[in-house]
This record gives sequence, C-alpha cells and structure tokens, in this order.
Amino acid sequence: MLAAVLDEYGLDDSEVTMDARFTEDLELESIDLVTLAGQLRERWGDRINFAEFIAGMELDEIIALTVGRLVGYVVDRLQSAERS
Repeated sequence: MLAAVLDEYGLDDSEVTMDARFTEDLELESIDLVTLAGQLRERWGDRINFAEFIAGMELDEIIALTVGRLVGYVVDRLQSAERS
C-alpha cells in the first residue's frame, strides 16, 4: 500500500524501512497519510483505524511517525481482532 502511495507521487525510489519516517524520509504530506489511511481501512475495515491511532499523538510524534510504528499498530490490531 505504501509503495502504491509513493509511486503515485513519483517517490517510488524512496527506501522504505521500519525506521523510515513518513514526512522526513519518505517525503509524504498529511494528505498522503490520509490516502494511506483510506487504503488501510479499505483492506482491513474497522480493525485498522488510523485516525484513532494518531488521535493520542502530539504533533511532533505524528511528524516523526515511522513505518515501523504504524506496522506495529496494524499487527497489534489484527492480532487483537483474531483473538476476539
């Protein structure tokens, strides 16, 4: 999903690692995160709520958000849903 967003904006040569920051390393803007959030929701429905995920964060945390932190959230939510 992230690769598709990056490709759409011509950023497909960016190196995506777990430590990559969405804004600084991948050069994504807030609208790009909204696009990614929509794709996550489309794929996994209500189990993955990006808005809920970032709601408790300060602005500097959102700016410093890494791929790994988002992946951790997605994995945790999917595993929680399986146990339910």
